[in-house]
Amino acid sequence: MTKAYIGLGSNLDDPQSQLKKAIIAMEMVPSTSVVKTSSFYRSKPVGPQDQPDYVNAVVELDTELSASVVLDYVQAIENEQGRERKIKWGARTLDLDILLFGDEIINNNRLQIPHVEMHNRGFVLLPLNEIFPDCMIPGVGAVSSLLQEDNAEDLVKLI
Repeated sequence: MTKAYIGLGSNLDDPQSQLKKAIIAMEMVPSTSVVKTSSFYRSKPVGPQDQPDYVNAVVELDTELSASVVLDYVQAIENEQGRERKIKWGARTLDLDILLFGDEIINNNRLQIPHVEMHNRGFVLLPLNEIFPDCMIPGVGAVSSLLQEDNAEDLVKLI
């Protein structure tokens, strides 16, 4: 089994409901189980500011699947929930990102693990730290230290 951490985000069509549906869908992925789910947090958007705030969370999975197969499943979940890829950093019904996949470092045309921007984003670091306080991002450092450096003061814990 490999521990995988998935970042979830939504700012359209009842974002909290979108995240809850995505978590249920992840529970249906073969050879995979949802182990932990962080609280949900409201955050300001990255990119265009003329869009609603986001709701973000992180889920810990145990999986027997490869990272590329997990990516196929999370992209299918995004598509099932109406994800459209029109504007970079634009509003979306659902965004699922593989943040970490065991201790693997992957860099290919489909997937970058650890997620390339996770260490700069309080809306990823805070929920990740909540469910995995000893987390180390390969090549970057401890999430708890990064979180202290990051400006996460605009995050509001929802549930």
